[in-house]
Amino acid sequence: MLIIFKSPASGDVIMFEKNGKEMLEIIGKDRNDAKGIVTVEQLPAAIGKLKAAVQEDKARQAEQDGANPDVDPRTGVQLISLAQRAVPLIELMEYSLRDKVPVTWGV
Repeated sequence: MLIIFKSPASGDVIMFEKNGKEMLEIIGKDRNDAKGIVTVEQLPAAIGKLKAAVQEDKARQAEQDGANPDVDPRTGVQLISLAQRAVPLIELMEYSLRDKVPVTWGV
């Protein structure tokens, strides 16, 4: 299943349900809500929370993996980091804040 984040300020951001729910949890929304809204007033805090989570994830990855934080040390498989998943949503929210329009999501 997919979660689609929408705003009139930019194109849609589409995520697998697991990843979309993780983003909702980070910004303080109920991960089990099938649809919802991030109001213009809530956008600065949501953007801040996502950026902080990205920085924490980068620091944790670097600490754990040392030389190559983008590769799973057990399998050698390229990882997709929280930053890679979150950046499109952060950009959507920043455009929405600039244009003073909300972000909605649904399945």
